[in-house]
Amino acid sequence: MNKKTLLFVLPLLAFIAIGVGLYLYNKPLESLEDATAAETLEASALLQAYEADEQAANTRFLGKTIQVSGKVLDVSTSDQGGVSVSLDAGGLLGGVLCTMDAAHAETVASWTAGREVSLKGECVGFLSEVQLARCVPVQ
Repeated sequence: MNKKTLLFVLPLLAFIAIGVGLYLYNKPLESLEDATAAETLEASALLQAYEADEQAANTRFLGKTIQVSGKVLDVSTSDQGGVSVSLDAGGLLGGVLCTMDAAHAETVASWTAGREVSLKGECVGFLSEVQLARCVPVQ
């Protein structure tokens, strides 16, 4: 390969690589509405699994889409406009915290304590309560 060809091909490859990288970085996350839940369980069962053995529960749930049911304890809105729903799981310190997908935040903001709900979300771990992200209501 001569120098002229190399001086043309290398910048072209770099430009393509940068374009693909920017596309993937800015690609929006897919909604979990149509995702199949790996497991369906009550909020109390999910919390008990984490309190009994966090490492085993992480192996079972972390990074997976799960469907959880329970009673609403609280609905809160962050300064940035995000909505989170706390589900009663019978724990002393916490329960299950579901951070809602932006498309469903407005619907969920009107929920009141005591309402029985089912939510589907991605398990992101345990910090005094089980954390689910990108949650969507299940009808």
